Amino acid sequence: MTDGLSVVVTDPRQPDDPIIWVSEGFTRLTGYDAQSVLGRNCRLLQGPRTESTSLMRLREGLAQGQVVSELLLNYRRDGSPFWNRVVIGNVRDESGQVTYRVGVQADVTDSVEAALTRDAGARVERETTIRLDLLARVSDELTARLDYHDAVDALGDLAVPALATWGFVAVTDDRGRYEHVHLATSEPDLAAAIKELANEDLGWLYGAPSVTAALTSGPGFIAAPYRVARAGIRDYASQRQYELFEELGLGSALVLPLRGRDRVLGVIAFVSRDLEAFSPEVVVTAAHLGRRAGLALDNTRLFLAERSAALTLQHRLLPAIPKVEGLDVAAAYVPSARSAEVGGDWFDVLPLADGSLGLAVGDVVGHDMRAAAAMGQLRSLLRSAAWEGSSPAAVIARVDTLVRGLDIADIATCVYARWQSADDAVLVTYARAGHPPAMLRLPGGEVRVLNGGGTTPLGVGPVSDSVRDGAVSVPPGAMLVLYTDGLVERRDRGLRGGIDELVHSLESVGDDVDAQTLVDTLVRDLVGAQQEDDLCLLVVRRP
Repeated sequence: MTDGLSVVVTDPRQPDDPIIWVSEGFTRLTGYDAQSVLGRNCRLLQGPRTESTSLMRLREGLAQGQVVSELLLNYRRDGSPFWNRVVIGNVRDESGQVTYRVGVQADVTDSVEAALTRDAGARVERETTIRLDLLARVSDELTARLDYHDAVDALGDLAVPALATWGFVAVTDDRGRYEHVHLATSEPDLAAAIKELANEDLGWLYGAPSVTAALTSGPGFIAAPYRVARAGIRDYASQRQYELFEELGLGSALVLPLRGRDRVLGVIAFVSRDLEAFSPEVVVTAAHLGRRAGLALDNTRLFLAERSAALTLQHRLLPAIPKVEGLDVAAAYVPSARSAEVGGDWFDVLPLADGSLGLAVGDVVGHDMRAAAAMGQLRSLLRSAAWEGSSPAAVIARVDTLVRGLDIADIATCVYARWQSADDAVLVTYARAGHPPAMLRLPGGEVRVLNGGGTTPLGVGPVSDSVRDGAVSVPPGAMLVLYTDGLVERRDRGLRGGIDELVHSLESVGDDVDAQTLVDTLVRDLVGAQQEDDLCLLVVRRP
């Protein structure tokens, strides 16, 4: 009955619970014949990879009188391993004393190895997904950052905790001097040590050989993990810095260059307490991460450099506000956050020959150099037309003729107002070419929307001869507000809704607010966190 099964009988009453009988199935399974195992304990099947915890569960279960079952990695007589599903039970006599133990073994190697293969495949797939997700998140975060140092911080906070106990990102300027260093850790308990090390001088960074090697590396450089040599650290770190390193953990490290298009921008370093923390898979992930991050940071750096140059050009094209006796005048230009290119928004304040004051705000469609060039030409044309002393409607008509005749711009909008003082009265006449209406805030909070004087945008077609100036009286304490659509219109708010919000903001300010404070308040209240369009804002207050 038992010839086909692997069965062992032992006698727990004898010292060391020896084997007293085995079946032929046991001999076929293990390679041991009966004569070679009788009188020996079953541990003869154990080997270097047999788990002690499984054996402990077996012993404890038998001591409690249970029938126990465990999966063990056992070894045949020739040393080859096999997975053994063993079931052992106690045999008792009439008095309840254990007289024998019977164990049945089954070779389940094929099913266990298949399961292990599936588990290993799932683990590899899971780890691969995690690594790819990390690379994607780093790319997304760095692409979204418009501040270079903010992007460096984001890189450290994402990458270091994912791959190491602690680490840092350090970037240099064009002269090779460190301009920003950010440390990060995966363990909250180490936050205080990280913060203190961040406030230390950077001598430890300049002296680290692995950092210097990465910074001065060429395109073919391949980073490899290494065990941290504690003795070497004392050559370039202070005693306190060394103590902080020990607290953070010094086992193994991996330092990679952050390579841009034309130079190494800095390094990213991963440090772990574990001496063997960086497997080949982790090293490959870190290398991909370093390459992606280097290019992303380089893109951010170049974007900011171009943006700075563009904004400098934009501000050079805009006028300085002249000092106008008896008036409080302020203006703002807020560039779009989405582009490094100059735009077509502009304003102008022009003291005219007859003593009146010309006020203009305009917007050339586009966000490129052509729009900026058209903006400069349009501003010059309007100045020339206004200097002649013509009415606002006549000025708009004259500028429109020149825009179409000289092919200066595809489409542009503009509002031009003329501020005229006579004795104690002030009259503002105005005309609009497809532009949002100006606002007049009166003392007490009433806001008048100046919808008169409207015509088609510049460059679309001849301005109608029937257009007449709008006109409004400006009492003491009133404020005239001219703006481009970037102030009121954005993706989550239409033009009409934005105008309503502008009216509400003007109603909410106090009568004693000056022009610059009003400009700052409107920009704060109406402009989103990610400004989608350029805007110009011009405020004239009659004290």
